[in-house]
Amino acid sequence: MGKMGMHVKSDSEVTSIEASTPTRSPRRPLYYVQSPSHSQQHDLEKMSYGSSPFASPPTHHHYHCSPIHHSRESSTSRFSASLKNPGPKTTPAAALLAWKRIHSTSLDDADEDDDDDDDDVAQDGWHNSKAHQLRFYVLCFLFCFVVLFTIFSLILWAASLSYKPQIFVKNIVFDNFNVQAGMDETGVPTDMLTLNSTVKIFFRNPATFFGVHVTATPLELHYYQLKVASGLMKKFYQSRKSQHIVVVVVRGYQVPLYGGVPVLSGAKTHLESASVPLNLTFEMRSRAYILGRLVKPNFYRSIVCAVTLRGNHLGKPDNLTNLEKCVYH
Repeated sequence: MGKMGMHVKSDSEVTSIEASTPTRSPRRPLYYVQSPSHSQQHDLEKMSYGSSPFASPPTHHHYHCSPIHHSRESSTSRFSASLKNPGPKTTPAAALLAWKRIHSTSLDDADEDDDDDDDDVAQDGWHNSKAHQLRFYVLCFLFCFVVLFTIFSLILWAASLSYKPQIFVKNIVFDNFNVQAGMDETGVPTDMLTLNSTVKIFFRNPATFFGVHVTATPLELHYYQLKVASGLMKKFYQSRKSQHIVVVVVRGYQVPLYGGVPVLSGAKTHLESASVPLNLTFEMRSRAYILGRLVKPNFYRSIVCAVTLRGNHLGKPDNLTNLEKCVYH
């Protein structure tokens, strides 16, 4: 009788176990093995072999549960199945404790994922902040450098203005001149003038920290509006705190007069007594290069000198250092 009761109890347990197996997964039926006595174990093996169509011949092997994947879904399904059909030794308190453990594990995993995401976001924000700060510092450095360099350049430019070159014309020497009849390029007969002269110019650079490059416009001799001679000064470089004398040859060859200089026309035969007032005009430019070519102060000096061509004073220098004879602008 005891065996019969145990046999009926085992059938209900097997039936409940088979009914609790999920139909959506092709898992093998779960069998729980209870070994309090040899007879009960023998009856359970008979029932398991008889209830399964694919049962194998009875052997003395113990069958355990099929492998279960370690995932949240499988854990939850296993826990729900255990709640519906608790085993022989499963109690409600143990089931609640298992559910709490699974739920706390899931929350811990979610919290760890959230913490990792928060750490990644914080780290990306930190890198972006560092990049913005570095860019800001670079721009500030460039701006400050440009401002300071500009101020320094303006200071040098303002300081260089106080070192204007010193220029004045020392003298002019008329070597010779001649007036004779001739024809211009178009064949018109007129008096032709040939003139040779030499001009000496004093130039001094008083600057203490830069040299200058000096050029000049052509030196020209005019009788009112008529140009009778011209000469070109070669450009040169004057180092700091130095000076020298510039010599320029001013000449005119076969310049048609067209009756514009009546004094010379009437003195062809006795040029020794001729006296012709002329104007010597030119402009000198001095340019300094400071800090390469970034600071380039320029100095201009326009000069007009009143000179006199005298036939009886050829070959002798005409002193022009007197301020009444030359005007400097």
